[in-house]
Amino acid sequence: MKKFLSLILVSALGGALTLSTYLLFFDKPQIDGVENSNDSLQVFQTSNNDLAAMPAEKTDFTEISEKTVNAVVHVKNVSIAPSSSNPLYEFFYGQSSGGGQKIVGTGSGVIISPDGYIITNNHVIKGAKKLEITLNNKESYKAEVIGVDESTDIALLKINKNDLPCLQIGDSDNLRVGEWVLAVGNPFNLTSTVTAGIVSAKARDINLSNNLNKIESFIQTDAVVNPGNSGGALVNVRGELIGINTAISSQTGSYIGYSFAVPSNIAKKVVEDILEFGNVQRAYLGINYEELNSKISKDFGVASTEGIIITRVIDNGSAKEAGLFSNDIIVKMDQVKISKFSDLQGFLGSKRPGDIVTVSVLRNDEEKEITVKLKNQFGKFKYGKSDFSKYFIGDLQPIPKKDANRFDIDYGLKITNLTNKSLYETYGLKSGDIILAIEDQKVSSVEELERFLKKYQNKSYVELHILTQDGKVGYIRLREY
Repeated sequence: MKKFLSLILVSALGGALTLSTYLLFFDKPQIDGVENSNDSLQVFQTSNNDLAAMPAEKTDFTEISEKTVNAVVHVKNVSIAPSSSNPLYEFFYGQSSGGGQKIVGTGSGVIISPDGYIITNNHVIKGAKKLEITLNNKESYKAEVIGVDESTDIALLKINKNDLPCLQIGDSDNLRVGEWVLAVGNPFNLTSTVTAGIVSAKARDINLSNNLNKIESFIQTDAVVNPGNSGGALVNVRGELIGINTAISSQTGSYIGYSFAVPSNIAKKVVEDILEFGNVQRAYLGINYEELNSKISKDFGVASTEGIIITRVIDNGSAKEAGLFSNDIIVKMDQVKISKFSDLQGFLGSKRPGDIVTVSVLRNDEEKEITVKLKNQFGKFKYGKSDFSKYFIGDLQPIPKKDANRFDIDYGLKITNLTNKSLYETYGLKSGDIILAIEDQKVSSVEELERFLKKYQNKSYVELHILTQDGKVGYIRLREY
C-alpha cells in the first residue's frame, strides 16, 4: 500500500512539474497565431515585392506545395550518347534507356506562363533529338527549344498548350540566408516531389565546369535535391519562383546536404533576352579587378578585406565613362552588398547593356555613390552589325568567285584583314585564308558568322574550319583575347 501511495505521489509531482514548465516556457501570449500559420500564408501576384521572409515557425507548406507541383513538369530528353560524358553535366540525368547509342535523360522544368513557356537547365536538354514534357496531370507534349544560355545553364522551352498553371518569378535579391524554401522536381523519376530546407548561402561559386565563361552565383540550400531535380523549382513560402535547381555537391552521386540553384533574377533576365533579342545581352562594367581578402588588402595597402578592388579601368568601358578609378573598392551595387566576385557576377548577370546602376565604392576610405550606365563587351549599348566578327577575327567578305572555282566550293568567308593577332601567333592564320564553317555549320556571309559568334559567345571556345591559301584544311579554336 505504501508503495502504491508513493507511486501516486511521484506521478502527481511529475505532472505538476510538467505543467509548470509548460506555463513558464511555452504558454506565452506573443506567439498567438502560430497554430493558424496556414491562414497567414500569402501568395502575391507580383515579382517585385521586398517583404521580409516569413517567420520560421510558419512551416505549413501544403498550400504552396499544391500550387507549385502543378507548375513543375517532367522533361524527357531522347539523345545520342556522346563518346565520353561529363558527369558534372550529366549528373541530373535519369537512367539510360539502354541499347545502342540512344539514351534517355530526365529532368524537371518550370512553367512560367499560361501559354506554355518552360524554364529548365541547359544540361537537361543538351543534345536532344526529341524533347517530351509531361505535366503533373500526366498529359504529354513535344517541346520546342526557344533558346539556351550555356553560361548560366538556363534553357527556354515551349509547348503548344494554353491555360497552364504557372509560377510567378520572385526577386532573388530579396532572399535572405535562413529563409525557408521548397525544392520541387522529379528526382529518380519520382514525379511531383517536394522537399523543404533553408537558404544556406547566397552568391556561391562552386566552379561547376572549371569554365571561366560560366556565371556562377548560386543560391545554396539544404533542401534535398537528387538526380532528376535539375531544372526544377526553388520557391519561397509565398509561392514565388526564386531559383532553378541546378547542381549538388556530392561524393556519392546523391544528395549529402548541399544543393545549388540559379537565382531567379538571372534566369528571368536570360529568358527575357532570348525572347526579345534571340540571344543573351551581357552587361560589362569594364574593369579588371581582384577579390579582396587579408593578403590582397595588404598588397594593395587598403583597410577593407571585403569587396572588389579595381586594378584597371578599361578604355571605352562604362566604368571609365562614369568616373570609376583604379584602387576604388566596389562594396555595393544598387544597395546589393558586393563582398566577393560571385556577388558582382550575379548582379551583372541580371543586367543588360543600357541599364543604369548605382555603384558604391570606397575611395580613400570614404564611401561614394557613382551612377554607371552599363555597356557590352565592345563598349557599346547595342551590338553593331559585325562587332563579333571584327573583334574575334577581323574584316571578312564572301568567298570571291576566283577562290570558289580554285577550291571547287560554293561557301566560305575570306579574311581580308586579320585583326586578331593571336590567331596568327597560335595557328599561323593569315589574311587571305578562308573560314569554311563554325562549329561544323557552313558560313557564306558575314551576317551568318556574326549570328553564330553571338550565339556561342559564352562558350570557352568555338571551332573554326579553315582553308588556307595554299589549300590546307584544318580546325582552330577561337577564344576571347
